Amino acid sequence: MEKLMRLISMAPLLLLLCLPCAFAGHDYNQALSKSILFFEAQRSGYLPHNQRVTWRSNSGLNDGKASGVDLVGGYYDAGDNVKFGLPMAFTVTMMSWSIIEYGKQMAGNGELGHAMEAVKWGTDYFIKAHPEPNVLYGEVGDGNTDHYCWQRPEDMTTDRHAYKIDPSNPGSDLAGETAAAMAAASIVFRRSNPAYSTELLRHAYQLFEFADKYRGKYDSSITVAQKYYRSVSGYNDELLWAAAWLYQASNNEYYLNYLGRNGDSMGGTGWAMTEFGWDVKYAGVQTLVAKFLMQGKAGVHAPVFERYHQKAEYFMCSLIGKSGRNIQKTPGGLIFRQRWNNMQFVTSASFLATVYSDYLTSSRGSLKCAAGNVAPSELLSFAKSQVDYILGDNPRATSYMVGYGNNYPRQVHHRGSSIVSIKVDTKFVACRQGYATWYSRKASDPNVLTGALVGGPDAYDNFADERDNYEQTEPATYNNAPLLGILARLGGGHGGYNQLLPVVVPAPNPVVAKPKPAPKPKSTPTPASSSSPITIEQKMTTSWNDKGKTYYRYSTTVTNKSYKTLKDLKLSISKLYGPLWGLAKSGNSYGFPTWLNYLPAGKSLEFVYIHSTSPADVSVSSYNLA
Repeated sequence: MEKLMRLISMAPLLLLLCLPCAFAGHDYNQALSKSILFFEAQRSGYLPHNQRVTWRSNSGLNDGKASGVDLVGGYYDAGDNVKFGLPMAFTVTMMSWSIIEYGKQMAGNGELGHAMEAVKWGTDYFIKAHPEPNVLYGEVGDGNTDHYCWQRPEDMTTDRHAYKIDPSNPGSDLAGETAAAMAAASIVFRRSNPAYSTELLRHAYQLFEFADKYRGKYDSSITVAQKYYRSVSGYNDELLWAAAWLYQASNNEYYLNYLGRNGDSMGGTGWAMTEFGWDVKYAGVQTLVAKFLMQGKAGVHAPVFERYHQKAEYFMCSLIGKSGRNIQKTPGGLIFRQRWNNMQFVTSASFLATVYSDYLTSSRGSLKCAAGNVAPSELLSFAKSQVDYILGDNPRATSYMVGYGNNYPRQVHHRGSSIVSIKVDTKFVACRQGYATWYSRKASDPNVLTGALVGGPDAYDNFADERDNYEQTEPATYNNAPLLGILARLGGGHGGYNQLLPVVVPAPNPVVAKPKPAPKPKSTPTPASSSSPITIEQKMTTSWNDKGKTYYRYSTTVTNKSYKTLKDLKLSISKLYGPLWGLAKSGNSYGFPTWLNYLPAGKSLEFVYIHSTSPADVSVSSYNLA
């Protein structure tokens, strides 16, 4: 860790509706499986019975005890044994975003269950780390004492002090990113574990309010983080980022308005970015808000959202060399930001390019760059080129993913990987002994850190596979997290669905580890403008051409996800340009059809409409649960 650091277009309609086609060359599905496996090697706490990385064992079992709180669990960020909250939260946000966009492809590869388990390992920890609305534990252990030792996590003798933020010692960036992670994860579990999803969203609401009300940088409160994860960008980007994810998770207009009112003053529309990562979130915010704009959700905030959109396009154009200020690349074609763990920026930027390409395709749009308009496919080709470089298509013919291919890093800067497994040799490895016996050992790691994405080559494609070369050989969870989505997309194809329709993450099949029966949710009312008890799923069921115009039939399913009877439902439907069947119109809203007075718990109703453009905007205006 040693670092400071609109629907389917008419022209390609047949292409998009064909069966998914995987890209040739690399085995992206295998790489996806390995990438997810890496997270099991980073687990802290009591390992589950279905743990697949068998050379690891339980660790950090007293975390939080001295502070009177249970902080057992979570992830070690990289090659050390510290639990840093900010990068961990970003990791969970990006894993969740990967599943939200490409969960169908992961399910087709049999990896959705594992990916969701990886998210839940993080969110279970965040629930523990957030014991009160305005208290959040943001670090366990500290880099200084941890880096003095080279020990397996199972042998740790280093200080495990727990550090928190609260109203007197705020951390808007940390609380904001954790709110984003919880909100994004709530979408992931909405279908398979609705009670857990509701719990995550409740924490996200509280954390955002805490972050917004008590402003401050987290590393001014948790000063031990400054040397390792300093918040250089401040907290405005995380507040906007959290608001974007809370809007996506809840449809609560408060958060959409927050993005509209604060976009200019908090930098969302001002910063033209060429990087995206655990510290700087502006490009991610701009990408999400551009999506909302394409979905027709901007409303009165359209002028502001258009400015976010322009900055998102600036970022995308800079990736493919068609901006006024382009991102540097190595001679071999890898984007290069810094010598210290450069790969984190490669995967994060490539993920944004991947999703933005699909957003543009779904909205029949193109990328507008200084050098002219660019087809969405060029962004996806860029992301593919970066992944192919990572997997071995580079001047050194080296795979920078451990365990993929034949030529990959063997001396990874990682304590657990470099020291013999405690299951093989139970003899205690002391603090400094690890450096003498294992760190300096010029041999391959005894434990293969399968799926780990290391820091990668320098600006000239050079790389030294040496354990002490931490700038290049250390992996990190936030290197892998965005990669999951890109690999799922490349391995599974698109499948012909509209990336701008409401998200439905399929239930994992098979379920690897069944969760305990979900408790009945508390009777705390959901905010009036939140649609969390009601889901709306739209899909195009058919299309046809008449007199040169293409018409689409949409089926919309409204489901009562609560444990109560849904009554007095009022839906707002805008951008509808054709006939609708299955609802009764009353004034400016739509309600139950005349033959239906209520919707029991767990039941759904369906209505259909036909028009010749992108799906209409459907949202919940009001309802009663009885």
